Amino acid sequence: MVDVTQKMDNATFKSDTVLSDVHLHCPNKRHLMVRLNAVGQPVFLSYFKLLWNTEDSASEKHVREATTEREHQYRSRDELCDKDRNNLKKERELNSEGVEALLDDDGDLEVVRRPRSASDLEAEDLLRDRVYPVILMKGKEDAFEDEEQECTYSDVVKIEHTMATPLEDVGKQVWRAAFLLADYILFKRDMFRCCSVLELGGGTGITSIIMGTVAKRVYCTDVGEDILAMCERNVALNKHLMELGRGEVKVKELDWLKDEFCTDPEAPYSWSEEEIADLHEHCTVIMAADVFYDDDLTDALFRMLYRVTHNLRNSCTVYLALEKRLNFTLRHMDVTCEAYSHFRNTLNDLENLQDRKIKYTVEPIKLDFCQFLIYERIEQLELWKIVAEQLT
Repeated sequence: MVDVTQKMDNATFKSDTVLSDVHLHCPNKRHLMVRLNAVGQPVFLSYFKLLWNTEDSASEKHVREATTEREHQYRSRDELCDKDRNNLKKERELNSEGVEALLDDDGDLEVVRRPRSASDLEAEDLLRDRVYPVILMKGKEDAFEDEEQECTYSDVVKIEHTMATPLEDVGKQVWRAAFLLADYILFKRDMFRCCSVLELGGGTGITSIIMGTVAKRVYCTDVGEDILAMCERNVALNKHLMELGRGEVKVKELDWLKDEFCTDPEAPYSWSEEEIADLHEHCTVIMAADVFYDDDLTDALFRMLYRVTHNLRNSCTVYLALEKRLNFTLRHMDVTCEAYSHFRNTLNDLENLQDRKIKYTVEPIKLDFCQFLIYERIEQLELWKIVAEQLT
């Protein structure tokens, strides 16, 4: 049996893992480790505040304040350092005369060391403890008490996630493109109201949860029992948000590498025949966020899009959010973004596809809408819209 307590006390992140910027740059937040998942990875609980019922200017003000908070802290720290340096300079000037009295015949400084008391050792231990980051354990929810008191019932999305995962487990983290798509959903919430939605590669489920606040029904899909269990847990944690709009989020397995839905009643997160029929009959929106980092998976996703849209009764709109990630490659001796280039080529192939049943129209969406989540909306973020129009 695994000693969970011991593993949680010695959580480490290996060098062959990747860490989302959402978790890396989250200002003034402490991640609460709540458990270990089925594969032994630490699972954390983070709180993401929603800026509800704000005008564009108000939202921008909140975001601007959040993004400049660290700069203010750095300036404050520099001012304190300057103050300390000035105080030290004055102290040296005052003590310069007394230093000569401490010199021996050869001009060396004679340092008199006093015995170290127990209180000195305790104080040193306290200072040393403050230097090291502390990962909060389960049972210390009071660490978020102040933050919860500042937020109302519908202000916060609670998400369990991992951090610093191998590439195959990046869906267990929260990524900026998911926030971008969530912003667009909230900005256009009247357009998505009462829709039936399918999310591909839902990961932690945060985008489906946001969509669930306005849509009638959301099928949040991914592959892998562990990630689906985490997603289902997050849906339960945020049930109160979806109850306000009477929305529903169903967590289901959908493997892009397979042609059929999983309908095995013994398999967890499988589909019933009624759910498949409901999806094909009513779905008008498909979405995916930050799933374009591997060429084979990109090809599989577009094949899945093609199959699903051909089985839908109605025309639908697809929203794809992603972040261009630039890398220097020795093969090109230049900074490139091969995963993004493959995505754009595949997107272009879809639009130019000669199909008698469906016409695909592709267009980028301008990112001039306000933010409802606090993150850095960098220029590498993109949001694409695909209209799959039924011709017959």
